Amino acid sequence: MIINIPTSQQKRLVIIGGGFAGLTLAQKLAKSDLQIVLLDKNNYHQFQPLFYQVAMAGLEPSSISFPLRKTFQNSKNVFIRVTEVEEVDTQKNEIHTSIGSLAYDYLVLAIGADTNFFGNERLAEKTIPMKSVSEALFLRNAILEDYEKALSTANYDDRQGLIDIVIVGGGPTGVEVAGALAEMKKYVLPKDYRELDCDEVDIHLLQGSDCLLKGMSSEASESAYKFLTDLGVDVKLNVRVTDYDGEYVHTKDGTKIRADKVIWAAGITGNKIKGLPKESMTWGNRILVNRFNQIKGFENIYAIGDIAFMTEEAYPQGHPQVAQVAIQQAKKLGKNLPKIIQDKTPKPFSYNDLGSMATIGRHRAVVDLPKWKFQGFFAWMIWLGVHLFQLIGVKNRLFVFINWLWNYLTYDQSLRLIIRPKVKKETSLENSKAQN
Repeated sequence: MIINIPTSQQKRLVIIGGGFAGLTLAQKLAKSDLQIVLLDKNNYHQFQPLFYQVAMAGLEPSSISFPLRKTFQNSKNVFIRVTEVEEVDTQKNEIHTSIGSLAYDYLVLAIGADTNFFGNERLAEKTIPMKSVSEALFLRNAILEDYEKALSTANYDDRQGLIDIVIVGGGPTGVEVAGALAEMKKYVLPKDYRELDCDEVDIHLLQGSDCLLKGMSSEASESAYKFLTDLGVDVKLNVRVTDYDGEYVHTKDGTKIRADKVIWAAGITGNKIKGLPKESMTWGNRILVNRFNQIKGFENIYAIGDIAFMTEEAYPQGHPQVAQVAIQQAKKLGKNLPKIIQDKTPKPFSYNDLGSMATIGRHRAVVDLPKWKFQGFFAWMIWLGVHLFQLIGVKNRLFVFINWLWNYLTYDQSLRLIIRPKVKKETSLENSKAQN
Protein backbone atom coordinates (compact mmCIF):
# COMPACT_ATOMS: atom_id res chain seq x y z
CA MET A 1 0.00 0.00 0.00
CA ILE A 2 1.23 3.49 -0.88
CA ILE A 3 0.71 6.48 1.41
CA ASN A 4 -1.66 8.86 -0.32
CA ILE A 5 0.34 12.02 -1.00
CA PRO A 6 -0.47 14.23 -4.03
CA THR A 7 1.88 13.78 -6.98
CA SER A 8 4.06 16.76 -7.74
CA GLN A 9 6.90 17.90 -9.98
CA GLN A 10 8.67 19.10 -6.84
CA LYS A 11 11.40 17.11 -5.14
CA ARG A 12 10.00 15.28 -2.12
CA LEU A 13 11.58 15.74 1.29
CA VAL A 14 10.38 13.28 3.93
CA ILE A 15 11.04 14.25 7.57
CA ILE A 16 10.58 11.57 10.18
CA GLY A 17 9.89 13.07 13.61
CA GLY A 18 8.01 16.17 14.77
CA GLY A 19 10.23 17.09 17.70
CA PHE A 20 12.42 20.17 17.96
CA ALA A 21 14.60 19.14 15.01
CA GLY A 22 11.95 17.88 12.59
CA LEU A 23 9.46 20.65 13.28
CA THR A 24 12.07 23.40 12.96
CA LEU A 25 13.31 21.99 9.64
CA ALA A 26 9.79 21.72 8.22
CA GLN A 27 9.07 25.31 9.26
CA LYS A 28 12.33 26.51 7.72
CA LEU A 29 11.59 24.86 4.36
CA ALA A 30 7.80 25.33 4.30
CA LYS A 31 8.05 28.07 1.67
CA SER A 32 10.76 26.41 -0.41
CA ASP A 33 10.27 24.62 -3.75
CA LEU A 34 10.05 21.23 -2.04
CA GLN A 35 7.17 18.93 -1.26
CA ILE A 36 7.57 18.23 2.44
CA VAL A 37 6.03 15.20 4.15
CA LEU A 38 6.29 15.26 7.93
CA LEU A 39 5.70 11.93 9.69
CA ASP A 40 5.23 11.41 13.41
CA LYS A 41 3.48 8.86 15.61
CA ASN A 42 1.64 11.75 17.30
CA ASN A 43 -0.28 14.60 15.70
CA TYR A 44 1.34 17.15 17.99
CA HIS A 45 4.71 18.56 18.99
CA GLN A 46 5.75 18.00 22.62
CA PHE A 47 7.80 20.49 24.65
CA GLN A 48 10.01 18.03 26.50
CA PRO A 49 11.67 20.40 29.02
CA LEU A 50 8.34 20.81 30.82
CA PHE A 51 7.24 17.17 30.96
CA TYR A 52 8.08 17.10 34.64
CA GLN A 53 5.60 19.93 35.34
CA VAL A 54 2.82 17.89 33.74
CA ALA A 55 3.86 14.93 35.90
CA MET A 56 3.79 17.11 39.03
CA ALA A 57 0.31 18.51 38.19
CA GLY A 58 1.74 21.98 37.53
CA LEU A 59 0.66 22.18 33.89
CA GLU A 60 -1.96 20.62 31.66
CA PRO A 61 -0.63 18.45 28.80
CA SER A 62 -2.27 20.75 26.25
CA SER A 63 -0.18 23.67 27.54
CA ILE A 64 3.06 22.09 26.37
CA SER A 65 1.74 20.40 23.21
CA PHE A 66 0.95 21.99 19.87
CA PRO A 67 -0.93 20.42 16.92
CA LEU A 68 1.36 19.87 13.93
CA ARG A 69 -1.40 20.61 11.46
CA LYS A 70 -2.10 23.99 13.04
CA THR A 71 1.53 24.95 12.51
CA PHE A 72 1.26 24.36 8.76
CA GLN A 73 -2.32 25.46 8.04
CA ASN A 74 -1.06 28.00 5.48
CA SER A 75 1.71 25.85 4.01
CA LYS A 76 0.40 24.18 0.85
CA ASN A 77 3.58 22.20 0.27
CA VAL A 78 3.63 20.55 3.70
CA PHE A 79 1.77 17.26 4.25
CA ILE A 80 1.45 15.54 7.62
CA ARG A 81 0.78 11.87 8.27
CA VAL A 82 0.42 10.23 11.67
CA THR A 83 2.16 6.87 11.51
CA GLU A 84 5.08 4.85 12.85
CA VAL A 85 7.99 4.35 10.49
CA GLU A 86 9.11 0.73 10.41
CA GLU A 87 11.99 0.65 7.94
CA VAL A 88 14.04 2.64 5.45
CA ASP A 89 14.80 1.05 2.07
CA THR A 90 17.91 2.94 1.02
CA GLN A 91 18.17 1.05 -2.28
CA LYS A 92 14.70 2.05 -3.51
CA ASN A 93 14.61 5.43 -1.71
CA GLU A 94 11.46 4.40 0.14
CA ILE A 95 10.25 4.24 3.70
CA HIS A 96 7.81 1.67 5.04
CA THR A 97 5.33 2.71 7.69
CA SER A 98 2.31 1.28 9.49
CA ILE A 99 0.01 2.95 6.92
CA GLY A 100 2.03 2.19 3.78
CA SER A 101 5.16 3.00 1.81
CA LEU A 102 6.40 6.33 0.51
CA ALA A 103 9.14 7.26 -1.95
CA TYR A 104 11.49 10.14 -1.22
CA ASP A 105 14.10 12.22 -2.99
CA TYR A 106 15.57 13.41 0.29
CA LEU A 107 15.09 11.89 3.72
CA VAL A 108 15.75 13.46 7.12
CA LEU A 109 15.74 11.35 10.28
CA ALA A 110 14.79 13.43 13.30
CA ILE A 111 13.63 10.48 15.38
CA GLY A 112 15.17 11.63 18.65
CA ALA A 113 16.04 9.51 21.64
CA ASP A 114 14.29 7.40 24.26
CA THR A 115 15.02 6.29 27.81
CA ASN A 116 18.13 4.17 28.25
CA PHE A 117 17.77 1.29 30.71
CA PHE A 118 21.25 -0.05 29.86
CA GLY A 119 19.92 -3.46 28.88
CA ASN A 120 18.17 -4.13 32.19
CA GLU A 121 14.75 -5.47 31.20
CA ARG A 122 13.36 -5.46 34.72
CA LEU A 123 14.17 -1.78 35.15
CA ALA A 124 12.55 -1.08 31.80
CA GLU A 125 9.44 -2.98 32.87
CA LYS A 126 8.97 -1.67 36.40
CA THR A 127 10.34 1.89 36.52
CA ILE A 128 8.60 4.98 35.17
CA PRO A 129 10.35 6.93 32.40
CA MET A 130 9.38 10.44 31.36
CA LYS A 131 10.07 10.97 27.66
CA SER A 132 6.55 11.80 26.48
CA VAL A 133 3.38 13.56 27.58
CA SER A 134 1.64 10.21 28.06
CA GLU A 135 4.43 8.98 30.36
CA ALA A 136 4.23 12.23 32.34
CA LEU A 137 0.47 11.74 32.75
CA PHE A 138 1.02 8.14 33.82
CA LEU A 139 3.43 9.34 36.52
CA ARG A 140 0.97 11.99 37.69
CA ASN A 141 -1.77 9.38 38.02
CA ALA A 142 0.54 6.98 39.85
CA ILE A 143 1.61 9.60 42.40
CA LEU A 144 -1.92 10.83 43.13
CA GLU A 145 -3.45 7.35 43.23
CA ASP A 146 -0.83 6.17 45.72
CA TYR A 147 -1.46 9.17 48.00
CA GLU A 148 -5.15 8.24 47.97
CA LYS A 149 -4.32 4.64 48.85
CA ALA A 150 -1.95 5.74 51.60
CA LEU A 151 -4.82 7.38 53.51
CA SER A 152 -6.42 3.95 53.93
CA THR A 153 -3.22 1.99 54.57
CA ALA A 154 -2.52 1.31 58.24
CA ASN A 155 0.64 -0.76 57.82
CA TYR A 156 3.68 1.53 58.04
CA ASP A 157 5.89 -0.31 55.52
CA ASP A 158 3.09 -0.57 52.98
CA ARG A 159 2.30 3.11 53.46
CA GLN A 160 5.96 4.06 52.99
CA GLY A 161 6.00 2.16 49.73
CA LEU A 162 3.08 4.23 48.50
CA ILE A 163 4.32 7.67 49.51
CA ASP A 164 8.10 7.40 49.11
CA ILE A 165 9.60 8.02 45.67
CA VAL A 166 13.01 7.17 44.22
CA ILE A 167 14.41 9.14 41.30
CA VAL A 168 17.34 7.59 39.45
CA GLY A 169 19.54 10.06 37.58
CA GLY A 170 20.93 13.42 38.66
CA GLY A 171 20.72 15.22 35.33
CA PRO A 172 18.35 18.15 34.66
CA THR A 173 15.25 15.92 34.55
CA GLY A 174 16.03 14.12 37.80
CA VAL A 175 16.96 17.33 39.61
CA GLU A 176 13.84 19.17 38.43
CA VAL A 177 11.51 16.29 39.31
CA ALA A 178 13.07 15.99 42.78
CA GLY A 179 12.66 19.71 43.41
CA ALA A 180 9.04 19.69 42.26
CA LEU A 181 8.21 16.67 44.45
CA ALA A 182 9.85 18.31 47.44
CA GLU A 183 7.73 21.42 46.98
CA MET A 184 4.61 19.29 46.57
CA LYS A 185 5.45 17.63 49.89
CA LYS A 186 5.95 21.00 51.58
CA TYR A 187 3.07 23.06 50.17
CA VAL A 188 0.43 20.72 48.71
CA LEU A 189 0.26 17.53 50.75
CA PRO A 190 -0.46 19.26 54.10
CA LYS A 191 -3.54 20.86 52.51
CA ASP A 192 -4.80 18.05 50.27
CA TYR A 193 -3.95 15.08 52.51
CA ARG A 194 -4.30 16.42 56.04
CA GLU A 195 -4.59 12.94 57.57
CA LEU A 196 -1.20 12.00 56.12
CA ASP A 197 1.95 12.60 58.14
CA CYS A 198 4.02 14.48 55.55
CA ASP A 199 7.18 13.86 57.56
CA GLU A 200 6.87 10.23 56.51
CA VAL A 201 7.25 11.16 52.83
CA ASP A 202 10.81 10.55 51.63
CA ILE A 203 12.18 11.64 48.26
CA HIS A 204 15.40 9.91 47.21
CA LEU A 205 17.58 11.09 44.32
CA LEU A 206 20.24 8.55 43.32
CA GLN A 207 23.10 9.60 41.06
CA GLY A 208 25.71 7.20 39.73
CA SER A 209 28.53 9.76 39.53
CA ASP A 210 30.09 12.06 42.10
CA CYS A 211 28.08 15.17 41.16
CA LEU A 212 24.69 16.36 40.01
CA LEU A 213 24.12 18.00 36.61
CA LYS A 214 27.18 16.44 35.04
CA GLY A 215 28.20 18.60 32.10
CA MET A 216 27.33 21.85 33.85
CA SER A 217 29.71 23.90 35.99
CA SER A 218 30.85 22.87 39.46
CA GLU A 219 29.02 25.93 40.82
CA ALA A 220 25.77 24.69 39.27
CA SER A 221 26.31 21.17 40.58
CA GLU A 222 27.08 22.30 44.12
CA SER A 223 24.18 24.75 44.19
CA ALA A 224 21.76 22.11 42.93
CA TYR A 225 22.91 19.74 45.66
CA LYS A 226 22.43 22.43 48.31
CA PHE A 227 19.02 23.50 47.01
CA LEU A 228 17.75 19.92 47.00
CA THR A 229 19.06 19.04 50.45
CA ASP A 230 17.58 22.27 51.82
CA LEU A 231 14.24 21.12 50.43
CA GLY A 232 14.60 17.81 52.25
CA VAL A 233 15.55 15.59 49.32
CA ASP A 234 17.79 12.65 50.20
CA VAL A 235 20.54 13.01 47.57
CA LYS A 236 22.92 10.07 47.25
CA LEU A 237 25.96 10.37 44.96
CA ASN A 238 28.10 7.52 43.59
CA VAL A 239 25.16 5.14 43.96
CA ARG A 240 24.37 2.79 41.08
CA VAL A 241 20.99 1.07 40.85
CA THR A 242 21.26 -2.57 39.83
CA ASP A 243 17.68 -3.81 40.18
CA TYR A 244 14.12 -2.93 41.12
CA ASP A 245 11.57 -5.62 41.95
CA GLY A 246 8.53 -3.35 42.24
CA GLU A 247 8.95 -2.87 45.99
CA TYR A 248 12.64 -2.33 46.66
CA VAL A 249 15.36 -0.50 44.79
CA HIS A 250 18.62 -2.43 44.95
CA THR A 251 21.95 -0.63 44.63
CA LYS A 252 25.45 -1.89 43.87
CA ASP A 253 26.60 -1.46 47.48
CA GLY A 254 23.79 -3.73 48.75
CA THR A 255 21.43 -1.00 49.98
CA LYS A 256 17.66 -1.49 49.62
CA ILE A 257 15.18 1.39 49.45
CA ARG A 258 11.43 0.80 49.78
CA ALA A 259 9.37 2.50 47.08
CA ASP A 260 6.45 1.46 44.90
CA LYS A 261 7.41 4.12 42.33
CA VAL A 262 10.79 4.63 40.74
CA ILE A 263 11.29 7.43 38.22
CA TRP A 264 14.02 6.55 35.74
CA ALA A 265 15.94 9.57 34.42
CA ALA A 266 19.37 8.00 34.16
CA GLY A 267 20.14 8.25 30.46
CA ILE A 268 18.95 8.26 26.88
CA THR A 269 19.61 6.22 23.77
CA GLY A 270 18.75 6.89 20.15
CA ASN A 271 15.47 5.57 18.78
CA LYS A 272 15.99 2.64 16.44
CA ILE A 273 15.04 2.42 12.79
CA LYS A 274 15.62 -0.52 10.47
CA GLY A 275 17.40 -0.27 7.14
CA LEU A 276 20.57 1.63 7.94
CA PRO A 277 23.88 -0.28 7.72
CA LYS A 278 25.94 -0.90 10.86
CA GLU A 279 28.67 1.34 9.45
CA SER A 280 26.32 4.30 9.80
CA MET A 281 25.75 3.71 13.53
CA THR A 282 27.84 4.46 16.61
CA TRP A 283 27.56 4.25 20.40
CA GLY A 284 24.30 5.24 22.08
CA ASN A 285 22.47 4.03 18.95
CA ARG A 286 23.27 7.37 17.29
CA ILE A 287 23.75 7.86 13.56
CA LEU A 288 27.09 9.02 12.18
CA VAL A 289 26.78 12.23 10.19
CA ASN A 290 29.24 14.68 8.64
CA ARG A 291 29.28 18.42 9.26
CA PHE A 292 26.39 18.83 6.80
CA ASN A 293 24.28 16.25 8.69
CA GLN A 294 24.56 13.72 5.85
CA ILE A 295 24.50 10.16 7.12
CA LYS A 296 27.72 8.27 6.52
CA GLY A 297 27.46 6.42 3.20
CA PHE A 298 24.53 8.39 1.78
CA GLU A 299 24.14 11.63 -0.16
CA ASN A 300 20.38 12.11 0.15
CA ILE A 301 19.73 10.91 3.73
CA TYR A 302 20.31 13.16 6.72
CA ALA A 303 19.99 12.94 10.49
CA ILE A 304 19.51 15.85 12.90
CA GLY A 305 18.94 16.31 16.62
CA ASP A 306 19.49 13.76 19.38
CA ILE A 307 19.89 10.87 16.95
CA ALA A 308 22.76 12.51 15.03
CA PHE A 309 26.39 11.98 16.08
CA MET A 310 28.55 14.74 14.66
CA THR A 311 32.03 15.66 15.81
CA GLU A 312 33.80 18.98 15.53
CA GLU A 313 36.94 20.35 17.17
CA ALA A 314 35.13 21.62 20.25
CA TYR A 315 33.00 18.44 20.53
CA PRO A 316 35.17 15.39 19.75
CA GLN A 317 32.67 13.14 21.57
CA GLY A 318 29.66 14.54 19.73
CA HIS A 319 27.24 17.30 20.64
CA PRO A 320 25.10 17.18 23.78
CA GLN A 321 21.64 15.74 23.19
CA VAL A 322 19.72 18.90 23.99
CA ALA A 323 17.06 20.99 22.24
CA GLN A 324 19.43 23.77 21.17
CA VAL A 325 21.59 21.39 19.15
CA ALA A 326 18.49 20.00 17.41
CA ILE A 327 17.13 23.44 16.59
CA GLN A 328 20.45 24.80 15.32
CA GLN A 329 21.13 21.73 13.17
CA ALA A 330 17.63 21.98 11.67
CA LYS A 331 18.10 25.65 10.84
CA LYS A 332 21.48 25.02 9.23
CA LEU A 333 20.16 22.09 7.19
CA GLY A 334 17.22 24.27 6.18
CA LYS A 335 19.74 26.65 4.61
CA ASN A 336 22.05 23.96 3.23
CA LEU A 337 19.54 21.62 1.62
CA PRO A 338 18.39 24.06 -1.10
CA LYS A 339 22.06 24.77 -1.85
CA ILE A 340 22.82 21.05 -2.13
CA ILE A 341 19.87 20.56 -4.48
CA GLN A 342 21.15 23.42 -6.65
CA ASP A 343 24.73 22.04 -6.60
CA LYS A 344 25.93 24.99 -4.58
CA THR A 345 28.45 24.75 -1.76
CA PRO A 346 26.82 24.25 1.67
CA LYS A 347 28.32 25.55 4.90
CA PRO A 348 29.37 23.15 7.68
CA PHE A 349 27.51 23.13 10.96
CA SER A 350 29.10 24.55 14.10
CA TYR A 351 27.29 24.43 17.39
CA ASN A 352 26.85 27.71 19.23
CA ASP A 353 26.48 26.80 22.90
CA LEU A 354 23.93 29.22 24.36
CA GLY A 355 24.22 27.70 27.83
CA SER A 356 22.35 25.23 29.99
CA MET A 357 20.04 25.51 32.96
CA ALA A 358 17.90 23.63 35.44
CA THR A 359 15.32 24.69 38.02
CA ILE A 360 15.06 23.26 41.51
CA GLY A 361 11.68 24.39 42.72
CA ARG A 362 10.51 27.85 43.63
CA HIS A 363 13.10 30.67 43.53
CA ARG A 364 15.89 28.19 42.87
CA ALA A 365 17.64 27.48 39.60
CA VAL A 366 21.12 27.18 38.11
CA VAL A 367 22.12 28.76 34.83
CA ASP A 368 25.41 28.37 32.95
CA LEU A 369 25.83 30.90 30.15
CA PRO A 370 28.98 31.12 27.99
CA LYS A 371 30.32 34.09 29.99
CA TRP A 372 28.28 34.12 33.19
CA LYS A 373 26.96 31.69 35.77
CA PHE A 374 23.98 32.32 38.01
CA GLN A 375 22.35 30.45 40.86
CA GLY A 376 19.27 31.21 42.91
CA PHE A 377 16.42 33.64 42.27
CA PHE A 378 17.90 35.51 39.27
CA ALA A 379 18.73 32.19 37.59
CA TRP A 380 15.14 31.07 38.24
CA MET A 381 13.81 34.19 36.49
CA ILE A 382 16.06 33.49 33.50
CA TRP A 383 14.84 29.88 33.40
CA LEU A 384 11.20 31.02 33.45
CA GLY A 385 11.70 33.51 30.64
CA VAL A 386 13.65 31.17 28.36
CA HIS A 387 11.21 28.27 28.70
CA LEU A 388 8.15 30.48 28.35
CA PHE A 389 9.26 31.97 25.05
CA GLN A 390 10.46 28.65 23.64
CA LEU A 391 6.92 27.28 23.79
CA ILE A 392 5.07 27.15 20.49
CA GLY A 393 1.90 29.22 20.27
CA VAL A 394 0.80 32.42 22.02
CA LYS A 395 -2.07 30.58 23.71
CA ASN A 396 0.29 28.01 25.25
CA ARG A 397 2.59 30.75 26.52
CA LEU A 398 -0.33 32.60 28.07
CA PHE A 399 -1.75 29.50 29.78
CA VAL A 400 1.64 28.46 31.13
CA PHE A 401 2.31 32.00 32.40
CA ILE A 402 -1.08 32.09 34.16
CA ASN A 403 -0.43 28.69 35.78
CA TRP A 404 3.02 29.75 36.92
CA LEU A 405 1.73 33.08 38.26
CA TRP A 406 -1.12 31.38 40.14
CA ASN A 407 1.24 28.81 41.59
CA TYR A 408 3.66 31.57 42.62
CA LEU A 409 0.96 33.58 44.42
CA THR A 410 -0.93 30.71 46.03
CA TYR A 411 1.66 27.91 46.40
CA ASP A 412 -0.95 25.71 44.79
CA GLN A 413 -2.25 24.26 41.52
CA SER A 414 -5.72 23.09 40.60
CA LEU A 415 -4.61 20.34 38.21
CA ARG A 416 -4.28 17.40 40.57
CA LEU A 417 -6.66 15.16 38.65
CA ILE A 418 -6.44 11.40 38.28
CA ILE A 419 -7.39 10.84 34.65
CA ARG A 420 -7.56 7.18 33.72
CA PRO A 421 -7.90 6.08 30.09
CA LYS A 422 -11.21 4.32 29.47
CA VAL A 423 -10.86 0.64 28.76
CA LYS A 424 -13.32 -0.56 26.16
CA LYS A 425 -15.61 -3.23 27.55
CA GLU A 426 -15.81 -6.59 25.86
CA THR A 427 -18.92 -7.18 23.79
CA SER A 428 -21.46 -9.71 24.96
CA LEU A 429 -20.28 -12.02 22.19
CA GLU A 430 -16.70 -11.86 23.38
CA ASN A 431 -17.87 -12.48 26.93
CA SER A 432 -19.80 -15.53 25.90
CA LYS A 433 -16.79 -16.88 24.00
CA ALA A 434 -14.60 -16.35 27.03
CA GLN A 435 -17.07 -18.18 29.26
CA ASN A 436 -17.20 -21.12 26.82
